[in-house]
Amino acid sequence: MKAHTLETQTTITPAKALEILQEGNQRFVNNLKANRDLLSQVNDTRAGQWPFAVVLSCIDSRTSAELIFDQGLGDIFSVRIAGNFVNQDILGSMEFGCNVAGSKLVVVLGHTKCGALKGGLDAAAIQGMGMENLNHLIGHFDHIINDIIADGEDRSSKNEDLLERLNQQNVKNAIEDIRKNSTTLKSLEDEGKIKIVGANYDVETGVVTWL
Repeated sequence: MKAHTLETQTTITPAKALEILQEGNQRFVNNLKANRDLLSQVNDTRAGQWPFAVVLSCIDSRTSAELIFDQGLGDIFSVRIAGNFVNQDILGSMEFGCNVAGSKLVVVLGHTKCGALKGGLDAAAIQGMGMENLNHLIGHFDHIINDIIADGEDRSSKNEDLLERLNQQNVKNAIEDIRKNSTTLKSLEDEGKIKIVGANYDVETGVVTWL
């Protein structure tokens, strides 16, 4: 399989970009990787890159977007941060990917059993460990937790139902943040030039569910 070129990227619609990732995950789950010569793709992309999608995912070592969507060199922009949330720098990366480099799809990819979200639920215990930057990161999830937790419900990473609700709501909030805080991406979506979608990766099965 060859790396994408400007010509092939141009012919991909947002719907087709989503379909490519869906088909790639099916191959991954069934252990049927596409036949790629990665060294040839290095050569194919030496003069430039034409990715068709931007994927925001967690830094979790099990959630490499290139692997779980069975993509090669030059196929996707992979943006990674613990807890797959959005900030201004990540929005800038997405704007570059779509408005400058021509990607047709933005995916916010959460995953089950997310350690960053567990940290958000266990923030009171973690805050005593002296890791000020980690404390800042997990603080991003406080307002979501407060919105979804029920009265009297156990705020703990051991509460698996709450953890998964937080995972899915975190993806939805990230999509809302993209549309709210990037007029560039919102306009591209309104014009039908890109799609912005959410997904959830199951670390036990390898299956991506589209939200």
